[in-house]
This record gives sequence, C-alpha cells and structure tokens, in this order.
Amino acid sequence: MRVRRLRKHPAALEISAFLNLIVVLVPFLLSTAVFTRLAVLDMSLPAQSSGAAEQLKVDHLQLEVVIRPEAIEVGDRIGGLIQRIPNTDKGLADVAALNTLVQQIKLKFPEQRDASVLAEPDTVYDKLVQVMDAVRGTQAVQGREIVRTELFPDIAIGDAPVRKQ
Repeated sequence: MRVRRLRKHPAALEISAFLNLIVVLVPFLLSTAVFTRLAVLDMSLPAQSSGAAEQLKVDHLQLEVVIRPEAIEVGDRIGGLIQRIPNTDKGLADVAALNTLVQQIKLKFPEQRDASVLAEPDTVYDKLVQVMDAVRGTQAVQGREIVRTELFPDIAIGDAPVRKQ
C-alpha cells in the first residue's frame, strides 16, 4: 500500500502590517526631527572671593546681576551696587534698561567677558532667561542687517545673597 505524504510548504512570513507601520513611522520621525533644535550654553558657578588678593584688583570688574522680585540690582562684587533697576509698571523686569546699563559698563571694561547672574529661589525661569540674554549680548539693526554685539558672554548662575533687614 502506498503511503501518501503531505507536502509541507514553508510558512510565509506576513510582514505587511510591519511595513505599514514603518511607512507611517519613518516620515513622522523625520518631520519632527527637523523642527527639534537644542541650544546649549556653557555655564559655571560664581567664583569664590579670594579675600585680599581680590581687593587689590581695583580696575578689574566682577559684574553681578541680582534678580529680586521688585528690581534688578547691578553691581560689582568689589565696588558694590552700581544701579538698581526697578520693575516696569506691569511688574515685569526692565530688561531694556538693564541691557543699556550693561552696554555702558562694557564700554568701560572692554576686555571683561564674565558676569554672574544671581537669582532668588522664587525667580521665574522666563525672567532669569531674559536677564541672561540682556547681559550676554545685544542686537542692533544697521541698514538691512541685524548686528549682534557680545557683551558678557561667560555667565555664571548662582543664588542671590540674602538681603539685610
């Protein structure tokens, strides 16, 4: 008697669902990758005061911008307060006045590149970024071009000193 054997065909791999997923996923990932940009700023902690040796450098500026809830205080770590810029009538930081003051300071100390931005713990992040941008540089329109000027690009961030009562 003859035995009939079933011929077994190899199973076909069904990948059409996987291909549909890839067809949709790849353009989506490519389209979102184009609009994603990262901006990285190198920051450092404010320098520790070294005592008497630091006090001897009278012509050296150690710019400190302290963000308070009601004003921005611009000063020199050695020389003290330079100017206090109160908030606008709407309660926002007057970053335009800060930028103008920082430009005037840069004219007196053209070689200086570092500054410290000190914020109180309850400072809003947006306010901190606006102050950092105002200290870092300025933009001016000359003709049809926007000219960027670097003021104090090396910014260190720290906690604001406690106010004396």
